[in-house]
Amino acid sequence: MPALPGLRRYLGALSLLGVLTAFSVLLQAEGLATLLTGGGVSLVLLVAIAARAALTWGHGVLSGRFAASVRAALRRRLLRSASDRAGVVATQVTRGVDATDSYLTGYLPSLVVSVVVPAAVIVRLVTADLVSALVVVVTLPLIPVFGVLIGKQAKAAVQWELLTKLGGHFLDVVRGFGTLKVFGRAAAQASTVRSMAAAHADATMKTLRVAFLSALVLELVATLSVALVAVPIGFRLLAGGLDARTALLILLLTPEAYLPLRAAGAKFHAAAEGLTALREALSAPVVSPRSAVSTRRRGAPSLVLERVSVSYGGVPALSEVDLTLPAGARLAVVGPSGSGKSTLLAVLLGFVPPASGRVLVDGVDLRSLAPASWLAEIAWVPQRPTLFRGTLASNIALGLPSADVPFAARAAALDAVAAGLPQGFETPVGELGEVLSAGQRQRVGLARALARTSAGLVLLDEPTARLDSRTEDAVLSATRRLLPGRTAVLVAHRPAMVSLADRVIELRDGRVRSEVAA
Repeated sequence: MPALPGLRRYLGALSLLGVLTAFSVLLQAEGLATLLTGGGVSLVLLVAIAARAALTWGHGVLSGRFAASVRAALRRRLLRSASDRAGVVATQVTRGVDATDSYLTGYLPSLVVSVVVPAAVIVRLVTADLVSALVVVVTLPLIPVFGVLIGKQAKAAVQWELLTKLGGHFLDVVRGFGTLKVFGRAAAQASTVRSMAAAHADATMKTLRVAFLSALVLELVATLSVALVAVPIGFRLLAGGLDARTALLILLLTPEAYLPLRAAGAKFHAAAEGLTALREALSAPVVSPRSAVSTRRRGAPSLVLERVSVSYGGVPALSEVDLTLPAGARLAVVGPSGSGKSTLLAVLLGFVPPASGRVLVDGVDLRSLAPASWLAEIAWVPQRPTLFRGTLASNIALGLPSADVPFAARAAALDAVAAGLPQGFETPVGELGEVLSAGQRQRVGLARALARTSAGLVLLDEPTARLDSRTEDAVLSATRRLLPGRTAVLVAHRPAMVSLADRVIELRDGRVRSEVAA
């Protein structure tokens, strides 16, 4: 699990502030003891009070800035995550990242102070009264011991796990609500969401009960510990065995020894969920950007895969695939679901780096090519094209200023669809493509590819899957316009798509099992 960026500097700064806080506590106690025994207001007391207030403000500013930088870094990391669980990632990016505040700005600073301040107080008590110092040394560990014993009963990790499951499942239900409604499963899924929400509420209440119990125990232990020092001090003061200033100094310093531990214990349960979310975010696998050292000529590329292997979580998706595709060739890849066809396209796109082996583009290793330059050379149509909030025209152009939207739409048989929309190509299209059917969304993906007239490589991932025969004919017609003069890799199930290729291979269990005549 990678470390947080800037954590060492943050802990160093907290330690320095903790040391300064300890000195201000000692000076404030000395000044108050002098004031209460008739010595008057001293400059030391005023400086100590001002310094303590300034240090408290400094703690807040430092921890706030560090937490903000960590939140930004975690969101960037999660958005680059290789996870395909969109609902879980969405929960982590929103609730999970925000939950880390309680750990980074509350618990962690309190933990550092709880190490430095009690040590300084004990050293000063040793010089003032050894008996009182020994009582504090013996009773001080009781607070973290009881805190740990009770904290073990809190299920913050379970609570966070239930929340991420609930968020992921809810997003999946919302996305597939239309399908669930058609098949009469909406009520059953609503019941499932309610039961998951109830389980999360129960876990939250159990955690809160433990948190309140631990707060009560910690306060009781700290109060009794202070009493064990205060009562003997009172008797010794009455007997004349201790002067008033020393007695007041001990009584003022003793609660300061327990206060940081009580504060850390009180913030522990609030920070437990944030710590769990932080660990998950840091352990999430991310797609590392490649460092580019070269570019390539434009036009249809030749592709060579040399013993390419890819694994997901230890499960092989591709196993030592060898493949040669000359420039301008059209390759169809067939095979059962889960055989590695989509992974093969992801490798060619550069989204998934091979665990072993390499991909050569015109004789150059793909990993050495500039990612932006390489992707600009590719016209890619996934199984489910992703639509974005904006107009139909902007979804077709997809950030390409030179895109000829009317031409691409006409070639993809999408112009008639645009003509039937209220505002034509300027009709707003939501992220789920509410105004478009599944086949029309598929043709939007093809129109995007057709708009990239300079792309030399075409990658199609079952573009006719889940389409009726009429829509499939329109998509195939658009695909035929897309292929001439380009290298193409077509992942296909249906014979009509396979017929567009001049070469066919079969993938099974991540391996090229055979080559089929086109």
